[in-house]
Amino acid sequence: MKRNSRLLILAALLAVAALAVGAAAAVASDGGVDELSSTAVDDGLGDDADSAEDAAERPDVPIVGTDLERATAAALAHLGEGRVTETEVGDEESYYEVEVTLDDGRQVDVQLDEAFNFVGID
Repeated sequence: MKRNSRLLILAALLAVAALAVGAAAAVASDGGVDELSSTAVDDGLGDDADSAEDAAERPDVPIVGTDLERATAAALAHLGEGRVTETEVGDEESYYEVEVTLDDGRQVDVQLDEAFNFVGID
């Protein structure tokens, strides 16, 4: 097989794999959670001068898969009510942030550490 043909086949396989990973992440993130979105990831370096620039450059990173399930369960267990409307990995205040819309319509951001322990509420 010619080198160019092998490269084309390899490129096609990589494209299919990338689509499969993206589809799997989208399915995993649905997990019964409404309207997931997120905000910028904090690099943890503590440089506030670059934070606005970093937020504009970095893509949003929602919590996905089993981490989403665990973060959702932890946030709702702590609050005792509501539904998850947004999530974020690498929030500036904690490792995970779970936005919950309470039954009365108010929104609360529950901050969790890497082990899904409660850190605080915004």
